Parts: sequence; structure tokens; C-alpha cells
Amino acid sequence: MLIKRLLVCVSLILSMSCQSQQTSLSTQKVDISNSNSSVSFERPKLVVGIVVDQMRYDYLTRFFDHYGEGGFKRMMNEGFDCRNNHFNYVPTYTGPGHASVFTGSTPKYHGVISNNWYDKEEKKVVYCAGDSSVTSIGTESWAGQMSPHRMLTTSVADENRLFTQMRGKTIGVAIKDRGAILPAGHTANSAYWFQGKSEGNWISSSHYMDALPDWVNEFNASDAAESYFKTWDTYYDIETYVESGSDKNSFEGGFRGLESAVFPYDLAKLKDFNGGFDILKATAFGNSLTTDFALAAIEGEGLGADEITDFLTLSFSSTDYVGHNFGVNSKEIQDTYIRLDKDLERLFNYLDKNVGNNEYTVFLTADHGAVDVPSYLSSVKIPSGYLNYDERKEKFQKFLLETFGTQDIVENVTNNQVFINREKVLELNLKLADVQQQIADHQITYDHVAKVYTAAAMNSTNYTTGIESLLQNGFNQKRSGDVIIVDDIAYIAYSRTGSTHGSGLNYDTHVPLLFFGKGINQGHTYTKTVIPDIAPTISALLGISFPNGAIGQPLQFVID
Repeated sequence: MLIKRLLVCVSLILSMSCQSQQTSLSTQKVDISNSNSSVSFERPKLVVGIVVDQMRYDYLTRFFDHYGEGGFKRMMNEGFDCRNNHFNYVPTYTGPGHASVFTGSTPKYHGVISNNWYDKEEKKVVYCAGDSSVTSIGTESWAGQMSPHRMLTTSVADENRLFTQMRGKTIGVAIKDRGAILPAGHTANSAYWFQGKSEGNWISSSHYMDALPDWVNEFNASDAAESYFKTWDTYYDIETYVESGSDKNSFEGGFRGLESAVFPYDLAKLKDFNGGFDILKATAFGNSLTTDFALAAIEGEGLGADEITDFLTLSFSSTDYVGHNFGVNSKEIQDTYIRLDKDLERLFNYLDKNVGNNEYTVFLTADHGAVDVPSYLSSVKIPSGYLNYDERKEKFQKFLLETFGTQDIVENVTNNQVFINREKVLELNLKLADVQQQIADHQITYDHVAKVYTAAAMNSTNYTTGIESLLQNGFNQKRSGDVIIVDDIAYIAYSRTGSTHGSGLNYDTHVPLLFFGKGINQGHTYTKTVIPDIAPTISALLGISFPNGAIGQPLQFVID
């Protein structure tokens, strides 16, 4: 009986203890629940995603003393500056760059493997934004036959549209069609790009609309574009532009109709020799015109006018045109960035007034960098030079005939990739992997070819470091070629004037990444970040799904 009573007492004690623990746990759960109930996503009314075409990171630091307080410096001082930000794939071109920034992915997944590439199914070269199934809006030319249909994944702007049940608007703006279309994504309300030549209008595509909105027609009917047919001179005294090379040199292209590329440029006189309105694209004024149109878009579309987050994707294309023409060390590129800084200040001031200070969020990055003009590098004894593709082609065709008995075994060579004719491989009773390797072994013998890889290697080996990893991140199994060629550092296939890009080297991969505005911390980091981190960071800030092909990670130190 005593043992029985003891067992009953123990049972009661254990029962009371369990009840006490359950009460405690219950209280904890209530506290946690109450704590969680106070968490909310205070989303910005507007996200502005800015891509500056061909902006090297050092343009922030080289020209820093010439910037005002309201543009680049405002983003750097009030926002977050990622100072070691890189592209993590090859090739570094405009189309893949814009797609990667906004999809949080790389060409391996989003499929935009270049600006133009050889389509193995269509058996022709295709353009990243080209779409013959749509019609031009705002022009009679083919320039509006564009859409994002070749981009295989969603953008962060797409995900915001899905999250808001299509109530959040997305507008894309850029002089270049691909700079407007790919960032805005598949579900954008509209994307607009500039049709130069004799027109000077902002146009679109039937992918988005049946006719231009009234506000666009009104903008086109104004003299906004014509007003920039004026003299382009340096914003400040050219003698103060000590951060760039001499104005007169042999490393710049310039404009037709002039003997030398020196300031000032009378655009009204030069336009007839340089494609009419197209000349504006290759001057600092192209960015100002883009800003004018972006401000009209914010007002015309009511972006940021309510509590539902809208997106403006904004790409400044003229920096790329100027860089290609004059080079990264030119007075022209320095003045272009000084003037772009003023345009950014104008944009931010407008947003402060019309959307509300701390009611919008901005990020700014680039789609690629650029190499110093190799002829300039050679003049200061840095290894560099130019590639002779005609010589390579002749040598390669001879090799194909001697090795395979036909040149038809190769369908196309573009973007440093060789596309093999699979039907011909079968007809000759050869193995594709063997043909790839034979071509790779031959290509590596060429002057200024640093590395060569086969598609078989890309598909079978997991590269985690070096140029091999970047090549793999840019390799799309269905769209990329059979052999990938990497040239020597600072050797390019280009004219002896002006700069270009496309490699996996630091001068092409290292680009700015600035965050600014609502929900953004203040500070900077030298921790390495990569382009695919941008879209997940903005997605996390908004509390929405990441783009469906995203491989990047949210930068917690930016938004936490």
C-alpha cells in the first residue's frame, strides 16, 4: 500500500511538473507569436534598378572629387557600397549583364548567353531581344520587334508583379532595347527604348501594348531630343580633368566629320555625318535624355504613387557608346560620368519630392566593365594587343580540311565559341567528344589563345575557381558552343581606338554595386559580392519570391 501511495505521489508531482513546463512553453509560444506579430515588411513605394552600361568600379573613385553631393556620393554616403563586386561568369556583354542583374542568375540558367548568338535549332544567329512575332509600336521600322522571350527565367520585377497580383507596375527605360527589355522581365507593363536616326522617338513593342500611351506621344512630340543638338563641351574646365589622359591622342575614335577627337563637339553640325539622332547616344547627353524620359515615365505611369511597390528599371546606355568610341581613359568618358552624376542627382531630387524621401529604394550597378585601350597599354609597356581573326579563320579552315576532309563539320564560330555540325559528325562516323577535343587541341596552338575548353568538360567537371568557373557559369548546355576559347589578357578583336569588353578578367568583371534608400543600411564592405546576389537582396527586402532561376544569396549586411 505504501509503495502504491508513493507511486501516486510521484505521478502527481510529474503531472504538475509537466503542466508547469507546458504552461511555460505555452507562454513562450505566445511571447514569440506576439514578437512575430510586430514584424512587418515596410516596402518601398518604388524600386529603381539602375544599370550603367560599361561602368568600371574605378569610375567611382577616379572621378570622385568631381562628383557633387547628390548623385554617386549620396548613394555612397547614405547607402551601402559593395566595393568588391564582380560578375561571376563569361561573357561580360550587355544582354547577359542586364539579364543577370535582374534574374539573380547567370547565362547557364537564364539563357542569354550573349548579345547575339548562333541558335543551334534555327541554324542562324539570333539577337537576345529580337522577336519577329511582335510588331513595332511607335515606329515603322523593325526596331520595335523586340521582347524578352529568349530570357528563360523571371526577373525580380516579374516576381513583384506576381506577388502584387499584377497591381505593382513595372516600366523599363533605356536607349538600348535590350537594356530596357531584359531587366523589366516578361510581365512588364511596358519597356521603352530610343529610336534614333531621323526619328528621335521613344518606341516599344506589341509585346507590351497596342499603342503608345499619351504621355509618351507628348514626350516624343516635344523638342526634348532635339534640344540636345548643341555643343558638347566639358562640364568643368578641361584642365581640371587630371584623372584622364590628354584630350588629343591616338587612342580614340571620335565622330565622322572631324579630323581629331577633341572637345568641344558641335552636335548640330555633326549629326548629319553621324546618323542624325544616333549621335546623341554616343554623348553624355544621351544619359540626360534618358533621365528626362524616366522622369516623364514616373509621372505618366504614376510610379510610387501608392503603397503597392512599383519597379522602374533604368539603364544608362550612353556610357557604353562613349567608352567604345573614346576609351576608358578619355576626357570624354570622364565628362560623361560627371554629367551622369548630375542626372542622378536630378533623379533623386525628383523622387524625394514626388515619391517621398525614404519611400523609395535604389540600386546601381553595371552590366560589365571595359579594358584600357590596348594600344595605349602597349605605349606604357603593359602587355596587350590585338587579335587577327581573319588569320585564325584561315588557319582553322585548313585544319578542318586536313583533319576531317571538310569544313562543314563546323557550323559557326561566334563569341569565341565553335559550333559543331552534329549531323556531319554522325555522317563521318565520329564521336562528338573526340571532335571537340581535336578542335580544342588545335585552337590552343594559336597565338594569344590562353585556354580552350570543350563542352564535354563543361558538362562533366564541376569547376569552383578561376576562369573555368566563370566559363561554366556562362555555359548553357542547349545554347552554348562545343568549344570555348579564352584569349590572352588585354588582347582584343577590336579597332586600335576605343575600349571593349567581354572577358572574365577584373577590368570586365569588377563593377560598382550601390544600394540606397528605404530599408538599406549605411556602410560599405570589401567582402566579395557577385552580380546574382542583387535580385535576391531586393526580393528579400520586399518579402517576395526570388526570381525562379536565381542562384545568388541575399546580402544580409545590406538590408539587415
